[in-house]
Amino acid sequence: MSECFCGNTKEFKECCEPYITGTKQPSTAEATMRARYSAYCSCNVDYIKKTQHPKGSEDFDENATREWAQDSTWLGLQILETKNGGPQDQNGVVEFKAKYRHKNIEHTHHECSTFQKEDGVWYFVDGKVFKTPLVQATPKVGRNEPCTCGSGKKYKKCCGQ
Repeated sequence: MSECFCGNTKEFKECCEPYITGTKQPSTAEATMRARYSAYCSCNVDYIKKTQHPKGSEDFDENATREWAQDSTWLGLQILETKNGGPQDQNGVVEFKAKYRHKNIEHTHHECSTFQKEDGVWYFVDGKVFKTPLVQATPKVGRNEPCTCGSGKKYKKCCGQ
């Protein structure tokens, strides 16, 4: 049994896959957000495009989205907060963090996404992205190690002063 990409304990085929394949509609904005994340993980750009609200679809670059989804290793989704977006609502907001690795650098995409329901279908309208500092996986140079500048001196006596 493999856990769904979105972090739920259900299997993908019982969680997000029915939404992505169109056999079922998500009943909440959060379920739509989770399915969109799973679509990135499984490189299903058609679902991402299909759940994009027409208001924001003019900025949607299908090729760039496909390339980014394929070239990234998806590391996890964390839902931070959900405002409205329930089965009876017409609007909802989902704040989340999605972790991924792209070109050997780990990133955290922190966004507050707005969703709108039309004719019983939830659509992603737009999102406010929060800037997250880049954390590069480079080892820290110790004080007594050789300096990285190549001088032959210890780091503390050279560039570490």
